Amino acid sequence: MKKKLLIIISIFCLSYSLSAQIVMGEIEIDYNNPKEYEIASIDLQGAEALDQSVLKMLTGLSIGEKIQVPGERISKAINALWSQGLFSDVSVSASKIENNRIFLLFNLVERPRLAKFSIVGVNKSDADNIREQIQLIRGKPINENLFVSTEQTIKNYYIDKGYLDPEVKITTSEDSVTKGMVMRIEIDKNKRIKINEIIFHGNNNIPSGKLKRKMKGTKENPWWSIFTTSKMMEESYEEDKKKILALYLSKGYKDANIKMDTVYRFNEKTLNIEIFIDEGNQYYFRNITWVGNSKYTAEQLSTVLGIKKGEIYNQATLEQNLFMNQNEQDVSSLYMNDGHLFFQVTPVEVYVENDSVDIEMRIYEGKQAIINSVTVVGNEKTNDHVILREVRTRPGQLFRRSDIIRTQRELMQLGYFDQEKMGVNPVPNPADGTVDIEYQVEERPSDQIELSGGWGAGRLIGTLGISFNNFSAKKFFKKGAWAPLPSGDGQRLTVRAQSNGRFLQAYNASFTEPWLGGKKPNSLTVSVFKTIINSNGLPKNDPNRAVTDNTGITIGLGRRLRWPDDFFVIQNQLSYQYFVLQNSPQFIINNGVANNFSFSTIISRNSIDAPIYPRSGSNISVSVQATPPYSVFRNTPTDANLTDAEKFRWVEFHKWKFDAQWFNKLVGNLVLMARANFGFIGLYNPAKGISPFERFSLGGAGLTGFNFAAQFLGTEIIGLRGYDDNSLSARVNSPIYNRYTLELRYPVSLNPQATVFGLAFVEGGDSWDRFKDFTPFNVKRSAGFGVRVFLPMFGLLGLDWGYRFDDVTREPSNLSMRRSQFHFIIGQSFN
Repeated sequence: MKKKLLIIISIFCLSYSLSAQIVMGEIEIDYNNPKEYEIASIDLQGAEALDQSVLKMLTGLSIGEKIQVPGERISKAINALWSQGLFSDVSVSASKIENNRIFLLFNLVERPRLAKFSIVGVNKSDADNIREQIQLIRGKPINENLFVSTEQTIKNYYIDKGYLDPEVKITTSEDSVTKGMVMRIEIDKNKRIKINEIIFHGNNNIPSGKLKRKMKGTKENPWWSIFTTSKMMEESYEEDKKKILALYLSKGYKDANIKMDTVYRFNEKTLNIEIFIDEGNQYYFRNITWVGNSKYTAEQLSTVLGIKKGEIYNQATLEQNLFMNQNEQDVSSLYMNDGHLFFQVTPVEVYVENDSVDIEMRIYEGKQAIINSVTVVGNEKTNDHVILREVRTRPGQLFRRSDIIRTQRELMQLGYFDQEKMGVNPVPNPADGTVDIEYQVEERPSDQIELSGGWGAGRLIGTLGISFNNFSAKKFFKKGAWAPLPSGDGQRLTVRAQSNGRFLQAYNASFTEPWLGGKKPNSLTVSVFKTIINSNGLPKNDPNRAVTDNTGITIGLGRRLRWPDDFFVIQNQLSYQYFVLQNSPQFIINNGVANNFSFSTIISRNSIDAPIYPRSGSNISVSVQATPPYSVFRNTPTDANLTDAEKFRWVEFHKWKFDAQWFNKLVGNLVLMARANFGFIGLYNPAKGISPFERFSLGGAGLTGFNFAAQFLGTEIIGLRGYDDNSLSARVNSPIYNRYTLELRYPVSLNPQATVFGLAFVEGGDSWDRFKDFTPFNVKRSAGFGVRVFLPMFGLLGLDWGYRFDDVTREPSNLSMRRSQFHFIIGQSFN
């Protein structure tokens, strides 16, 4: 019985289609009386490319171990090797038996491996997307499961795109170099199957057209539409059926359901969808009662709920006014804004009679929660104190949801974080009635650089500008802080230069500290600038040199107010400009000097929800800028007898401006922006006339970069798309203007690396030379569309096409103005 025989031990692996067995030889095996052997050795044959030690470990057997033959241990060893998917055949034999010692030999047949693969029959974009999804890598074992999963993945890819009949053919051949297998994947996606018609049955109270409009991902393909995307996708279709039922629920049909639906081919290119609806009865609110409320009366809660007896039963409105009203005018906000973090309210239908529903609001008020700790995570560049000083939730305070919402808004306004990824994680501790609050931020680039060349004033002009929006002055001399710049303290430093050689030099720099002293939101801004325009390019000592030189400084102090609310900010500024003019006929003073010393106050209220793409809120500002009334105090000849150089040696004026913007989210991310602007320059002395400085130039894109005469005089350039630059103002610019704008905005991408949105606009505006001629609603109108791209490093870029509806006869040259034109915009803010 102990001859040198090949012993094969039978293994029952019925779950596998390929052979995995112990080969049986000439030995007689009594399956009813297994014999125990000690493993003397474990050898592998047929797997030279694989790690032998790892394979032996996978068997679970070890030398010296005693096993039953036949027995479960051998069966498990084969199953373990088979389950790796590396082999097409696994068998085990005894190469030798000595006494009770057995020498095991595992015979393995490796599956062929993938050397490379190709995809044919589709475009490069589809091929790249398919490669990412099928995840075929060199060296992967090839088996039937790989073929099936690859084919199904490709088919699912095209089915999701509306190609319901894709064909996939996979063939293999041996690679002569690597001896691996080459896989060729042939794809024929066939024609896209579109939706011919969506047919509703049983919808007696809601028209089919309204139901179809609710189906955002499942659309018919009318012959006349070139914009409608019609394709059948199972996931979108299921979501659209839920939207149909949600519409019925909002109309009071709370029992509505889809009895059945069917999808079938209409012809080779299209399919039909039929949906059978059981509408049920329409219900109305009747009695609403409150249980468990002690802090607020039933009358107060019903007022906040805003649902009256007899109104259509609308569950969406009910839940919104209980939990998540966007204006925070809901019952949940009423409690949570007073510390009741653990508040719960459960609406229960207690009685339904005919078409009326009685609801009982079961309230658990809970005790007020105290904020235990406040932390911020995700900020690697911005210092914690810059973030925490904007946080409205403080340890020891009562928890208020409104404070969390306001904090998120303030952090967005900093401009350092991705507004789409900002989050908050309140962690309640019911045992001690406290809550920990964690704000989650993700930083985005905020610094900007401007490096450009352009054509202005008849010459090539170069511009270099840098804006550091999260600067840190105190780290300026700190070793290691320049990476590449000292940053993290929320200060703003900008430096900009323009030049085209000897004809133009313009420099400006500014610094802003938003929290002067670090304890209160009082800002300090200091800016300096110098502009030299050499009209004829002659050297400095030439008496015929035509040059204008403007040097200025502005110091501003801002303060956040608490009344009427803390969205208000007041900004006071002192500004001084010194003008030196020599042979300058283009300006009001040919030779001489002028001084412009003014004080301005700006009161603004900014409640927009985000700085880059606002969806709600408003931004309103009123400002007045004034110089001292020199002509009232000085003892000089009558102003009418003074030369221009004497009149404007000390510039005097008072300037009033109003700017208001409103943002309203309509549907999804579709936003309506409305804006109104007004500006007026007044005088102290009629004999002296209105100052030529600080006027308004209306028309065009609103770019200031190359209008140096306007910059020199302090003129404000206001865009009005569809019209030429300055075409709506007098030659010397205008002292009065107004403008109105409506824009519909929709984002293409809200990625912080490249925020893109399209817009359509209507606009109107005009300017006047005298206040008595001011007619604010008799304006020049235009309309058009455009696109805005915000890149963190370069700021805002935009392109608009505008069409003007009205003629402009202020200047003869305006008669030849084009009806439509494109405007390029760079560097302006979104707001």
